Amino acid sequence: MSGVSISHITKTYPKATVPAVSDISLEVNKGELFGLIGPDGAGKTTLFRILTTLLLPDSGQATVDGYDIIKDYRQIRNTIGYMPGKFSLYQDLSVEENLRFFATLFNTTIAENYEMIRDIYQQIEPFKHRKAGKLSGGMKQKLALSCALIHQPTVLFLDEPTTGVDPVSRKEFWDMLDQLKSRGITIMVSTPYMDEATRCDRIALIQEGQIMSVNTPSAMISDFPYKILGAKAQNMPALLKALVSAPGVVRSYAFGEYAHVLLSNETGAEAAMRQYLEEKGWQDLILRPALVTIEDCFIHLMHPAHA
Repeated sequence: MSGVSISHITKTYPKATVPAVSDISLEVNKGELFGLIGPDGAGKTTLFRILTTLLLPDSGQATVDGYDIIKDYRQIRNTIGYMPGKFSLYQDLSVEENLRFFATLFNTTIAENYEMIRDIYQQIEPFKHRKAGKLSGGMKQKLALSCALIHQPTVLFLDEPTTGVDPVSRKEFWDMLDQLKSRGITIMVSTPYMDEATRCDRIALIQEGQIMSVNTPSAMISDFPYKILGAKAQNMPALLKALVSAPGVVRSYAFGEYAHVLLSNETGAEAAMRQYLEEKGWQDLILRPALVTIEDCFIHLMHPAHA
């Protein structure tokens, strides 16, 4: 049985001209760490709200741990843990008071389930009397996760949990998710950070409410159809413009301080590009092999001509 099963889910908000999510179908295995990867406005939060029974879909079906999101919404709310994108705990309550409140909602206690949250909560326990509103971003993150776990859920939904958090806290958070996964919890996490995709067992790339691809991160990268070069020159805008007309180039785009250049699979594509740029006077050009990233895969799938 799947941890999460989604079949043709569609949702359009009132007055909207396009669906927030459109005909989405996904299967998340039990005990899997599954990532929903996409930019703001891609439909991640809408899908999570549907799966956590906070929003009704216009059409389609879904189950969470075998429970139907409409018929069995009460069971789902007792089964899942949910960490929304915006910090939603009580700012004027202390760390301990927030945790005790959420335990009470599920008719349990901190002591009864302390083993479940111990590794996470111990990091903020020294500040248990501090008001939640006075915590740093990383500490708020750990408190929110502790509250989502206090009733021992079987499925955990985390909506952009690392947005706005420093890099060290981001890494610590993903390390915590690895520990939770080892306990057999099904975890579905959304993020706009492409580099976090590699921490997931499988990922789905989502844009404009539609799933573009579902696979393991390594398989998605290995299936990338083009060789990539990194290109750099003093005048990067002019270089990007020149690459548009260069032979052997499928497309190019800015990627940090370099441009990523997708080369045609035709024999001699790289040599033809180099010769063209040299003839155009690019003397300070630096070219080097570049590793394919999930961000490259996402950009490629977004392009109308990717097929």
